[in-house]
Amino acid sequence: MARFDENFRRIHQNIELAVKGKSEVVELLILALACGGHVLIEDVPGVGKTTLGKALARSVDVSFGRIQFTPDLLPVDVTGTSVFNRNDGTFEFRPGPIFSNIVLADEINRASPKAQSALLEAMGEQQVTLDGVTRRLESPFTVIATQNPLEYEGTYPLPESQLDRFLMRLQVGYPDRAAEDLILASRGAQEPVELISPVADAAVVNAMASQLEEVHVSEALRSYLLEVAAATRRHPGLSLGLSPRGVLAVLKVARARAASLGRSFVIPDDVKALAPSMLTHRLLPRREGRAGAMRPVEIVAEILNSVPVPHKSS
Repeated sequence: MARFDENFRRIHQNIELAVKGKSEVVELLILALACGGHVLIEDVPGVGKTTLGKALARSVDVSFGRIQFTPDLLPVDVTGTSVFNRNDGTFEFRPGPIFSNIVLADEINRASPKAQSALLEAMGEQQVTLDGVTRRLESPFTVIATQNPLEYEGTYPLPESQLDRFLMRLQVGYPDRAAEDLILASRGAQEPVELISPVADAAVVNAMASQLEEVHVSEALRSYLLEVAAATRRHPGLSLGLSPRGVLAVLKVARARAASLGRSFVIPDDVKALAPSMLTHRLLPRREGRAGAMRPVEIVAEILNSVPVPHKSS
């Protein structure tokens, strides 16, 4: 069986055939897949959010479903529905695109809150309940959602309960000049993402997930992570701190990051590197008070600078 870091590098290099100059975002996307988590990619149109999701899906030989969220989207368009079969007089379930290993939820905040909520059970419990019947979703299962900034017209903000189900919130950003030149040079008759072939499959991804149990987490590292979480809960600029689900998520991805770098143990730098993408969307700033103007990313940076780092973490 190949090691976690070997599979990680293989998938990473494959995605970069189509996505130029976004190595850190690609790394986080693969970590989320290995951890069975979901990713929200938020940025302006045209910077490659959809391309990222498609490149990941084409790099792994698993089922892929795409949902284009629009104002008239219905929950059954996501989950599927039961259709009456006249031949045998029974109802036959026709699964929706959520019954895929990798689901691209494109422009998720253009759909109504009712349609958005169709993802909640699937993302939280990896199952879908319809007509009183609960159906499990196969592993791996990852939702990659894209959204435009909330100031754009025709968008609906995601509620805190749904944001907390996303393992990470990422921003792609504009490519630098060299990367953009590569994008221009590589554009031919076909989109680069269409030329990607799979370099892994479901068995590989599931094996990567199982290998995370072998990554050691010391008592000192656990104590450090708990102190970071406690600091978010008592920070005067926040009305909502990091939840226990969020703490567990950070620990799991920290293990994956360590494994991707060839380490068998987690260090505080793993937590620090992941904090901006894993904590900010789980924190709710206060609207009033002396720290009311601080953004979550600034509060996270302040907390990481104030919490003492343990000297021994392995």
